[in-house]
Amino acid sequence: MSEINHAAAHIAATRLAIFTDFDGTLVEIADTPDEIDVPDTLPQALERAARELDSAFAVLTGREIDDIDRYLSPLILPVAGAHGTQRRRADGTVEGPDAASTIGAEEIAHAVEPLVMAHSGLLMEAKDGAVALHFRQAPELEAMCRVAMEEAIGGVPEFTLVPGKMVFEARPRGVSKGSALRAFMTEEPFIGRTPIFIGDDTTDEDGFIAAQELGGVGIKLGDGETSARMRIANVASVLALLRGLGDIAERDRLAEEQMH
Repeated sequence: MSEINHAAAHIAATRLAIFTDFDGTLVEIADTPDEIDVPDTLPQALERAARELDSAFAVLTGREIDDIDRYLSPLILPVAGAHGTQRRRADGTVEGPDAASTIGAEEIAHAVEPLVMAHSGLLMEAKDGAVALHFRQAPELEAMCRVAMEEAIGGVPEFTLVPGKMVFEARPRGVSKGSALRAFMTEEPFIGRTPIFIGDDTTDEDGFIAAQELGGVGIKLGDGETSARMRIANVASVLALLRGLGDIAERDRLAEEQMH
């Protein structure tokens, strides 16, 4: 953690753009997506960090945008949902999936539904433009889930399969957290800043790579192979880092105001 704080302080003189995953990064992972515990203090903490960073703070998540809004209410942030299939810009405008992605996701969900109906431990999230098959409560069915998703995607060639933590995600080819991060970085208030992306899963690897190729830093939460250049221990450490970055930004802002 001290290494990350030192690095953050070192690049604080440049303007930062912060991107974070949600599940497993801002909140602890739960048995099912609806069982997460979102602290009452989280929206306020994120609002403060975003405010001090001139709103250059976005969530890149596998969840849909509406889901994030529900958990962070009343806070409304820039969000890339369903792994970048949906994206709400800082100005509030929303890009959704194209018609082919919506139809493709529906076809994949329909193909996988019999497996989910046959096993109570499985959970499918059918999103607009993406599909997630969770097997956290039935880990012995991992291989079966993979085969089912691969077969479903086989009929929809414009989609690809991305394994995550106890989940298989189907998403359109060329769409990822990395592509979403790159898109945000071409727009205000992110343009010209140094991107930092924090995540915990294999689905975050595209985001780490994009941030680092744009001159920033990828920060991997926890163990496991990663392309991220830095690591952080746990969710509590992520929230502490965000508070620290807010403190640095506030200090720099106040110092600049005093100079003028």
